Amino acid sequence: MHDFSSFFLMNTEAVKRYAVDVLHYFDPDEELESREIGDGNINYVFQVRSRRDGRSIIVKQADRLLRSSGRPLDLYRNKIEAAVLKLEGELAPGLVPEVYYYDETMAATAMEDVSAYGNLRKELMADHVYPHLSENISSFLADTLLPTTDLVLDAEEKKQRVKFFTNPELCKITEDLVLTEPYYDYKKRNIVFPGNEDFVRRFLYEDAMLHTEVGRLRLNFMNNAQALLHGDLHSGSIFANEAGLKVLDPEFAFYGPMGYDIGNVIGNLFFSWASKAFTSPEKTAVVEALETCIAESFDLTREKLVTKYDELVSFPLYRTSAFRKMYLDGIMADSVGYAGTEIIRRTVGDSKVAEVSSVTDPAERIPMDRALVRLGIAFIKERERLNSGRQLTELFRLILS
Repeated sequence: MHDFSSFFLMNTEAVKRYAVDVLHYFDPDEELESREIGDGNINYVFQVRSRRDGRSIIVKQADRLLRSSGRPLDLYRNKIEAAVLKLEGELAPGLVPEVYYYDETMAATAMEDVSAYGNLRKELMADHVYPHLSENISSFLADTLLPTTDLVLDAEEKKQRVKFFTNPELCKITEDLVLTEPYYDYKKRNIVFPGNEDFVRRFLYEDAMLHTEVGRLRLNFMNNAQALLHGDLHSGSIFANEAGLKVLDPEFAFYGPMGYDIGNVIGNLFFSWASKAFTSPEKTAVVEALETCIAESFDLTREKLVTKYDELVSFPLYRTSAFRKMYLDGIMADSVGYAGTEIIRRTVGDSKVAEVSSVTDPAERIPMDRALVRLGIAFIKERERLNSGRQLTELFRLILS
């Protein structure tokens, strides 16, 4: 029997003992049930629950190998994730799960069970566009991003954080899957829906201007240590219900451009709209709610960044109105650009989203994929002109018409 003094991959039985012997979350005589609830490729996520009173806890353990290919992975990412969740919990209380314990030996994090919330991607696919989404998402973004920048932190502390949160393995995944392969399929991993091959070749593989702009975004991602990012903030990393939301899974966290997180949120909201536009256009109320959510999420994020800036930034050179405008304009332009790269990579890359992959009728899927690619390209090329949420949504309406 393992004593948890050295690393091993837990199963549902071992994690019950772990919750008692290491976490001391349950009494030794308590009858427990556990199940694996994760569906990812690099971690195991367990829910352990008491049959006596229903109390429950989540244990997330990092694997040393990528499940799909067996490629080795550094367990340090689990330490990063636990540290980010704790920090985000301080900056945006109530919007992330509470961390109870981090175990470096077992590469495991024990945290609050948020199973009362549903996966936002699935919620949106089920037409649940909660009215609070834009308010809560924009608060999470503004509250967790700006306070981690040089504009607020002591310069030495910021540099120490950049060092601690350096995450080269998972950044490499983003650099390849998001910011290279959709435009230059050198690993032959792109998955293009049959009938769109020539379209993708012409508009993604052979557009030199697009490559220039994606190159700028890629270089910015790799070199602009602006703020501590979640790093993988798609709608599958956000859980929501009528009461609010929780942001999970920041294992891709690192210091990078704020717009990457903001753009990932905005880009993913368009998938639900696109899917409904091509498969169930009669759901006009849902589409209108999604359109409003996208526009408000973008605009509220900027508004809250302005407020947070005025509250926290005190260095005189950064307090001029012209500097503030330049700084925030850059963030929002980056956001539009990275929304574009997220939309394109989920449409033609090898890591799809359910809103796209669930559409199998060529009569719907071919034009839907093309509309998404056109939107992504426009966001990338025109990111410095598109500076309001309504401009983003009107552009997609124009593409759909």
